[in-house]
Amino acid sequence: MPEDSRELVLYVQSKKAVSTFYRPPVPAGGVSAPSTGSAGDSAGSASGSTVFFLSDDQARSAALVEEVAARRGYRIRVVDIEKVGRLERLVAEHLRGVQTFPVLISPKGPRLEGIVQLTDENLAALMPTELKGVRAMTYLKVRGGDLDRIRSLLESLSEVKELHFLTGDWDILVVLDFPASDSNKRKVLDFVTDRIRGIPEVLDTSTVVPEYSITKFPL
Repeated sequence: MPEDSRELVLYVQSKKAVSTFYRPPVPAGGVSAPSTGSAGDSAGSASGSTVFFLSDDQARSAALVEEVAARRGYRIRVVDIEKVGRLERLVAEHLRGVQTFPVLISPKGPRLEGIVQLTDENLAALMPTELKGVRAMTYLKVRGGDLDRIRSLLESLSEVKELHFLTGDWDILVVLDFPASDSNKRKVLDFVTDRIRGIPEVLDTSTVVPEYSITKFPL
């Protein structure tokens, strides 16, 4: 995947405030002098200095975006629209029509707007990534009988992540997941033949082991 497609821009909108918090002057020796008067009376007062701060909701969303991006191999560039120049704000085409912040924009154009949209599921869909291990699919033909028992046996296997019950030539589609250390085709097929084919009701199996997989699901 090209490097430039790995960087997303997160636009946030901080609030501007004037700080009136008193900070005592620092003498030449570097040790702060003790406060001897009110903030309004002191010559060392920092009143009138402008500070910017993010709301807790935006800060939490920004932290979530950066956490998911790091896990999926992406970079996030954070832009505070209150701090950039006016010209840059006017030419930021991506922000046309935006009503709520933060806004996450991918290089290909899709965006997520507002804290409600910035969820694990939506972030994963916006940042597809390669699977580290192997997610294989096995079709099962089973004989009629106690379907609940078959389902229970399959669910008890930690490698089984999904079960899909079908109509047609095959009865069940099983999605298997293996860590990178077990990510060769032979080990996957050994598991199918030893563990799944070992279930008495399973008559036949057919397994697909991908060579390379990309996912939009959360990891």
